[in-house]
Amino acid sequence: MERLQKVIAHAGIASRRKAEELIVKGKVKVNGVVVKELGTKVSGNDRIEVEGVQIESEEKVYYLFYKPRAVISAASDDKGRQVVTDFFPNIPQRIYPIGRLDYDTSGLLLLTNDGEFANAIMHPRYEIPKTYVARLKGLPSREAIKKLEHGIMLEDGKTAPAKVKVTSFDKKMNKAIVEITIHEGRNRQVRRMFDAIGHPVSKLKREKLAFLTLHGLNAGEARELTPHEVKLLRTLSETGSIK
Repeated sequence: MERLQKVIAHAGIASRRKAEELIVKGKVKVNGVVVKELGTKVSGNDRIEVEGVQIESEEKVYYLFYKPRAVISAASDDKGRQVVTDFFPNIPQRIYPIGRLDYDTSGLLLLTNDGEFANAIMHPRYEIPKTYVARLKGLPSREAIKKLEHGIMLEDGKTAPAKVKVTSFDKKMNKAIVEITIHEGRNRQVRRMFDAIGHPVSKLKREKLAFLTLHGLNAGEARELTPHEVKLLRTLSETGSIK
């Protein structure tokens, strides 16, 4: 189920804000009944008319994008900054990112116009693994790494256990490269976890989401997910396994 104004926007009829105006003015019908409530939710089986014209659902699309740094994980930005959808100028569908990567974080991000799929991927109960590579200031001790592996207390609660691997370190430059896999998606979580052990992140990249990688892509490039990949992600979100 999705909000009515969102469905109208995704069908390419109007922007989300304009769709809300049309609803309030009584210009929208659901299954033949005028609807003026902005909180109304509809399913793919509902017949929706806008100013007497039935809308057609957009074809569902799914993209894997290599987000560069200094790009906003959103479909628009009120400050005029570059957003991820700027990299898809020829896509007719109104796509949006699933979750987000911080402005200064690069890496793997999914975009779609399928709200049900997006909700399944983002919901914390599905525990879809996300792997990041972080360049840290300083050399974390084994005790510090264990804190991350067992879960560490942040201001919004204790994190779930993480998988952590130090892949390289440079004593002379006093820095280390660490790979970390988490299942949660709190705001700036990875950076805050490393801050909590006293080793701030100087560079961060998401390299994997479940079985998906950035293989073959450069920053700013994207590819469509295959139907098989979409099916596997759905299965993973429903069962926690793709075996």
